[in-house]
Amino acid sequence: MREHIELQTLNLQQGWSTLAGHAGLQVQVLADSLDETTRSGARSRLVRFEPGARTQEVLRHDYWEEVYLLSGDLVRLDGQPAAAAPSYSIRPPDTPHGPFASKQGCVLLEIQYFVA
Repeated sequence: MREHIELQTLNLQQGWSTLAGHAGLQVQVLADSLDETTRSGARSRLVRFEPGARTQEVLRHDYWEEVYLLSGDLVRLDGQPAAAAPSYSIRPPDTPHGPFASKQGCVLLEIQYFVA
């Protein structure tokens, strides 16, 4: 179950941590009850790419994912067109996506969840 959060002020200058395994990417978790073992819950987080940062591999996961590109640019390194803010994606479970890069840097809002 997710907790109730009501208009909590966000500090976009502090509170970021390095996204494990991804140099140049930081994350700020907003709410997290996602449990991949029991396939339940949800997670909301901000992801920030530094200018020039990139992911290295194609990603897949068992949960739904909605991604809002709030600022900057996101380049799909699979040959598809680049995206500029504002942009939106929704990915069903097991959808391959990435790798990605950002020329000028970007901020994404990711919402990840399981559907019963």
